Amino acid sequence: MHVKRLTAAAIGLWLAAAGLATAAPIRALDGRALAPAAIDGRVRGLMRANDVKGLALALIRDGRVVYVRTYGLRDVERDLPLEPDTVMYAASLTKATFAYMVMQLVDEGKVDLDRSIADYLPKPLPAYPKYADLAGDERWRRLTPRILLDHTTGFQNFRWLDPDGKLRFHRDPGTRYGYSGEGVNLMQFVLEQGLGLDVGQEMQRRVFDRFGMTRTSMLWRADFAANVANGYTADGKLQPHDRRENVRAAGSMDTTIADWSRFLAGVARGEGLSAKAKAEMIRLQVPIDSVRQFPTLAPETTDENKAVRLGYGVGWGVFETPFGHAYFKEGHDDGTRNYGLCVEPRRACIVLMSNSDRTEGIYKALVDELMGDVGMPWRWENYIPYDLAAKTGR
Repeated sequence: MHVKRLTAAAIGLWLAAAGLATAAPIRALDGRALAPAAIDGRVRGLMRANDVKGLALALIRDGRVVYVRTYGLRDVERDLPLEPDTVMYAASLTKATFAYMVMQLVDEGKVDLDRSIADYLPKPLPAYPKYADLAGDERWRRLTPRILLDHTTGFQNFRWLDPDGKLRFHRDPGTRYGYSGEGVNLMQFVLEQGLGLDVGQEMQRRVFDRFGMTRTSMLWRADFAANVANGYTADGKLQPHDRRENVRAAGSMDTTIADWSRFLAGVARGEGLSAKAKAEMIRLQVPIDSVRQFPTLAPETTDENKAVRLGYGVGWGVFETPFGHAYFKEGHDDGTRNYGLCVEPRRACIVLMSNSDRTEGIYKALVDELMGDVGMPWRWENYIPYDLAAKTGR
């Protein structure tokens, strides 16, 4: 297995250049020391056991990136290794990154989380061709930035999932969590049509430039082509990297493990937001009682995650751990499985980015090993451990 291993000196130089160096030993939240060789051995073993093609890992402690490694291949067919600056599809990590930018606008008084989107748009929402399906349903006026970003719109995840491909309310806005990329893209639409902002440019200026994310973009860039990850489905089928040509707040971002871990460390430090705005972004806004995150409109409910207070904030999932309040975000697509988790009081995080669908089967083990037993809601996220899946036939 290919492992992109930087020497201790090289890692120190990279972290120092990024302003992220720390002399403290790496520890899990339960106090266990995490030796680099042991981390690498554990990751490689889990990847072999579940046939994971490529995995990028970063650890953040006290708001600083302290560990970055990549393992396996970015391109199996050409035997090319995954590297810290390999461009990977962020998928829905885009949503959380976008929500951070929106909270900057809240700080500046340009966006009110609880104001109807009707107050921002120059025309009624159904007057725009993209949202004409909502004509005659005045519930759109109940939509607010908070509702769009805490996933209580009542929309399908994406309209094309409904048989007729039309956008509709399946529930009254603001009543129950149901993950929806449509809602996040509508927030982008409100910013662009109502405030006259170019979301791609705002993300570049407010986020990517701020954190030195030189290989991150809301659109495909030609310079990414020399070092980009392809994706691989659970049966090993190749999913070539999709070169997205339209900015989509719900998921058009390309990034690297080096870049997005730098961003997440900044979020952990509270950089770029007031303390009030950050607290609002990651506090529990709506509880989650669904059995699984997907399919998003399944009616079944459960109390399984009530003890950890699983819920959603503004663009981020939240729950309580033995070590304090946590916020997280996943990113899914065919051949893409990403996960970021932070425990707020410790400013400690883990970032896992992979180009293999099979990686979900090792995420619980990796989080338990490298963070500690945080009580992650792995069943709800469908992160079924590969060995448990083998026993149960799931």
